[in-house]
Amino acid sequence: MSQLIEKRIAKLRDELNRANHLYYIEARPELSDRDYDKLMQELIDLETAHPEQRTADSPTQRVGGDIQTELKPVRHAVPMMSIDNTYNEAEVRAFDERVRKALGGDQPSYVLEPKIDGASISLRYENGHLAVAATRGRGNVGDDITVNARTIKSVPLTLQKDGAPVSPPKILEVRGEVYMDNEDFQRVNKEIAESGEEPYANPRNLTSGTLRRLDPKIVAKRRLRFLAHGLGQVEPMPAKGYWEWAQLLRQWGLPLPKEVWQVPNIDEAIKCIHEFEKIRPKLPYMTDGVVIKVDSFNHRDRLGATSKSPRWVIAYKYETEQQPTALHDVRWQVGKGGTLTPVADLEPVFVGGVTVTHATLHNVDQIQRLDIHYGDTVVVERAGEVIPYVAEVVKEKRPKNAKPIAAPIKCPECGTKVEREALPEEIAAYRCVNTECDEFYRRKKVKRAKLPEVCPTCDNKVEILDAGIDIYCPNPACPAQVKERLRWFCGRGQMDIEGIGDVLIDQLVERGLVHTFADLYKLKPDDIATISSEVDQDGKSVTRTVGEKVANKVVQNVENSRTKGLDRLLAGLGIHHVGTRVAYILASHFGNLDAIAAASADDLSGVKEIGPVIAESVHDFFHNPAGMKAIEELKRVGVNPTLEKAAAKSNADLPLAGQTIVVTGTLHKLQREEIERLIVRLGGKASGSVSKKTAFVVAGEKAGSKLDKAKELGVPVLTEQEFVDKIGEARIQAANVN
Repeated sequence: MSQLIEKRIAKLRDELNRANHLYYIEARPELSDRDYDKLMQELIDLETAHPEQRTADSPTQRVGGDIQTELKPVRHAVPMMSIDNTYNEAEVRAFDERVRKALGGDQPSYVLEPKIDGASISLRYENGHLAVAATRGRGNVGDDITVNARTIKSVPLTLQKDGAPVSPPKILEVRGEVYMDNEDFQRVNKEIAESGEEPYANPRNLTSGTLRRLDPKIVAKRRLRFLAHGLGQVEPMPAKGYWEWAQLLRQWGLPLPKEVWQVPNIDEAIKCIHEFEKIRPKLPYMTDGVVIKVDSFNHRDRLGATSKSPRWVIAYKYETEQQPTALHDVRWQVGKGGTLTPVADLEPVFVGGVTVTHATLHNVDQIQRLDIHYGDTVVVERAGEVIPYVAEVVKEKRPKNAKPIAAPIKCPECGTKVEREALPEEIAAYRCVNTECDEFYRRKKVKRAKLPEVCPTCDNKVEILDAGIDIYCPNPACPAQVKERLRWFCGRGQMDIEGIGDVLIDQLVERGLVHTFADLYKLKPDDIATISSEVDQDGKSVTRTVGEKVANKVVQNVENSRTKGLDRLLAGLGIHHVGTRVAYILASHFGNLDAIAAASADDLSGVKEIGPVIAESVHDFFHNPAGMKAIEELKRVGVNPTLEKAAAKSNADLPLAGQTIVVTGTLHKLQREEIERLIVRLGGKASGSVSKKTAFVVAGEKAGSKLDKAKELGVPVLTEQEFVDKIGEARIQAANVN
């Protein structure tokens, strides 16, 4: 009997492993989801009844039950180096010339493969079994993510031997990219937003964040995928070149992109680059270029590496993807402060891996700058961002008698007559004229006497904007504003109330349960438990009720937010011009709400870094009826936090006192708003642009123009871990209280 059970378990494992391989690697599934689930359940039942038959590489053991307490460091046997980028054919040919010159005139063959926009990891197999998985980290040392990597079904737990010309080496390190399909990205980001958390900007960031989660069950639900693209330590080495190596990886059960080419020279490589440019938009995952590698391992050894990257590889990066489409209509969305933002409704177009139907037009200035008319053909640009934008108008295709887009006279939500924000005469609003600059869509306000001649980020010219630069609904009771203010108040960077997402807020407002911030603290589980909504699940409309368990958790999260600091509350109130940094400056200077309310506009503008525009906005909030009512109601429900005044602290205890610091790229240990809040609390200034006055730059992965600017100016650059080491874990934890 035991032999029959053992054989059945072995057969079930083989069938499930084969199903995973066909589905996740070869993209030709043979089993339906229902049949797969039935086989999995049978295997689970058999292993439960016969635990002695359970093994670590069983398909049932991909998702562990224990939540990790931390990610431990792993030193890579062979460093995971970065790759130099190139952006045109001339630079690709220059790379080929350098390679041939270093090889004494020998012509190498090349292998080309997609540059997948994901998170790089290393998989270490010992005797054919997955032993360790680690992130790239700092190149020499990464984080141990073995538990999470096991949940990725395209990562084999045991390598295949049958059918391969040679068995897998005793030690085999495979480098590759973990990524998320575009459809899964949209699904997971929607779930994150509905849970009350801030959605991710692109699949790469979501993938990196997911890999670092401590609960493997969450990782498993997000359906990450893996594609191999390199090697680390291999003993013994069974191949003479990368092309041969790639074929062996496929035979051992490791996934590689279908789009991999071997070519004899650089001319053929460039043909492949152009060929892949046509294929790229149709792929289900994000790519930003093609990686060109010398094939021969002997040639690679002769070429060597610089301190940063190997000399035998280069990445060709495409320009940001753009596609033309028709503009059908423009809708005006109302934000938390009443600002009306135009959104373009488009003829569906496939851009950057997703079908785009809406794109932001940013503001009235942008509509006028582009001279957009109804019915225009517009060029939509998307570079991994959640919301694509309209880059230009194809005016030659404009329909006859097309009407220009005009700003609305009334609020589309409540019908109140809209107003334009007017700036004081001594204040000017400006922006950079460079469309590729980070500051192009950001409108900054300064005293006219301090108006810069060039953009502090890219040194291009700046243009002064009209005095009235925003249209807004002045009605604070506008339902759209109420919902957006509540979403902001509950957000991760403000009061951090997990579980209150977009859908729940809509229903709480529409049911009349919540109108103000204070109303959140009056909620009872019974108010929330019966709320239901229609959600799309696998193409079907399903009714989902909150339930008692979730309702209790939401109410508890609301209660927990009472302990958040004064700066968090100020940031959450939605005061115009008051973000995380300004909120902390005000909180640390005045210490409590009453002191801020008692301050005059002059008192406020006398605080270092608080200019007259911000001072006027804060003073107005604390003295207009709506703001005064919001504060009074919060106090009435027991929300009245304080913060130790900065004046009581010694500047000598603040390690970043007087330093201007720029944060750029993708971070892992800290969220962007967390690290910028830390900088402020530790005496520094978190800036959005690099200049000669910048003390140092904290650069994460995929850092772009700001990192380049820092190198050009000779500004020191720190990794995230180096920043943590510089400040010290204890100081960071102390500064993060509240």
